[in-house]
Amino acid sequence: MNNHSLETYAGLPVADFPAEKPPSGPVAWRLRQPEDEPEDVQNPARILDALIAEATEPIEALVIGFWSDQFDDAFTLGDVRDVLVERAARLPDLRSLFFGDITYHENELGWIEQCDVTPLARLPLTRFEVRGSDGLLLDPVENPALRVLRFETAGLPGPVTAAVAASDLPALEELDLWLGTPRYNGTTTVEHLRPVLDGARLPSLRHLSLQNGDFHDEVAAALAGAPVVARLETLSLARGTLTDVGAEALLSGQPLTHLRRLDLRHHFLSEEMAARVLAALPGVEVLIENDRDLDPADPYVAIGE
Repeated sequence: MNNHSLETYAGLPVADFPAEKPPSGPVAWRLRQPEDEPEDVQNPARILDALIAEATEPIEALVIGFWSDQFDDAFTLGDVRDVLVERAARLPDLRSLFFGDITYHENELGWIEQCDVTPLARLPLTRFEVRGSDGLLLDPVENPALRVLRFETAGLPGPVTAAVAASDLPALEELDLWLGTPRYNGTTTVEHLRPVLDGARLPSLRHLSLQNGDFHDEVAAALAGAPVVARLETLSLARGTLTDVGAEALLSGQPLTHLRRLDLRHHFLSEEMAARVLAALPGVEVLIENDRDLDPADPYVAIGE
């Protein structure tokens, strides 16, 4: 599970709104559903309007926290989406948006009730990050400003991956897809990823993370000959089920010595294979230390719900 609410975002400290003590400088404001409050107080339009009216610094980054009608409350993340789009003209400085921040007492990653985020992906953002995949939808978009796109899920729907691959994102430098498992809507396959790995529609991509997947050996085999790899600076297959089979495919494929960093943490490699990877990439920062002993005979993703 993932139970860590953001403390910083887009280089700014995160502050909850309303704040008991106003921050002294720029922050990433977090808006979330007030607990045990009447419906009018929970209204995201009311909360965002108050922030716009009271903010003393430009609103450059927003973190949208828990909002759900699962307990018969009135509003959902879809309602928050609509409010953000409706008030986009009143948020001229907004460049970074994290949509779906949670804490454990509210929910788990695989249970977040998401929505169609296409209208948000069309805003003039440079950074757009989404957490959760239950109900998650995305259509292909055109966004010439977007530089960072991240979907953090316990299971990434294949149609969402296909929409990312079909989008026109000429400035995108960093793409982070958490692939997850079928148990939590994870229907993404290597075939969905192939247009991303081709790289033709992502000319500026330099940082690629394909994390938390339960078919990492297949992903590694696809990366071994993927055109996009040659221009990457960093590559991540962290949090997944990478075994010696996938690592062998990586080492037998195209050179990786141009990378600045290769992140393989939470892997299921033998000690011998881990040593081979390190020896093959002496000039690369290879993150390969596991935080606990993992059994290669029983691979699993780091965050499964």
